[in-house]
Amino acid sequence: AAVAERAVRELIAEGVSAIVGPMTSDMGKAVAPILSEAKVLMVSPTVTTEALTGIDDYFFRVTATTRYFASRNASYQIKAGRMHRLAAAYDRSNKSFTENWLANFKAAFHEGGGEILGAVGFEVSDDTTFLRIAHELLALQPDGILIVANSMDSALLCQQIRKLDTNIEITLADWGATERLLEMGGKAVEGVTVVQTFDRHSTAPRYLAFRQAYLDRFHREPGFAGVNTYDAVNVVLEAIANQKDGGSLKESVLTIRQFEGLQSRFSFDDFGDVKRPHASISVVRNGQFVVLE
Repeated sequence: AAVAERAVRELIAEGVSAIVGPMTSDMGKAVAPILSEAKVLMVSPTVTTEALTGIDDYFFRVTATTRYFASRNASYQIKAGRMHRLAAAYDRSNKSFTENWLANFKAAFHEGGGEILGAVGFEVSDDTTFLRIAHELLALQPDGILIVANSMDSALLCQQIRKLDTNIEITLADWGATERLLEMGGKAVEGVTVVQTFDRHSTAPRYLAFRQAYLDRFHREPGFAGVNTYDAVNVVLEAIANQKDGGSLKESVLTIRQFEGLQSRFSFDDFGDVKRPHASISVVRNGQFVVLE
């Protein structure tokens, strides 16, 4: 957080008009007050914490909140009927996201008749042992495991869980649903379900052109982070192009209100929170994300 705050202050001192970022909720929560004080617009691609919801500030985002994603996942698991008693693991290094996500999932899961047997928090360090975490989770004797962590840690934890139980159901938060999960997880993430608003099979012309350009340049899929960041940058650029004399970029965004994203249109409310099409549930099959509903 201290590094994020320093970076934002340095950018403001250089006179930037807007900042695209950050990527994680803890960093967004740390820098939002600095931006409001300086009246500098920030548009985040991926911050979802509800701690920044409904606040009249200079923090905007192009992704939905944790409540939306977590509730969608919980409702699907109840409907699917394969998980009733869950054990959860969450990354404490991004608590404003993971604890918020877990609380929202738990509320919706309990409402549907499910039970969270226990939650294991962890922070990645030199002495972090994912095998130990896997043992702790399975000791609760769940019929499913929920992981709220980034894609790399989710993949590593899935590998250790599969060493101990090859058949247990696993589901992930949207944070873990990137191409990195597929690259790192291999066979261990087959059958894992995830929630996301990003549609890898979208046939939208803007998305197809962007995806090809991205593949040509970086030789890998853009994933939801790449697509959301592109959308965030274009919000800033369109706001600058339509900014009125004497008006702020924040006012310009709220005047435009609706923007054309790579895959769909989206709009901002008065507080900079986004409205997007509904989230989908995907499963990993043969090393790819396949939409279930």
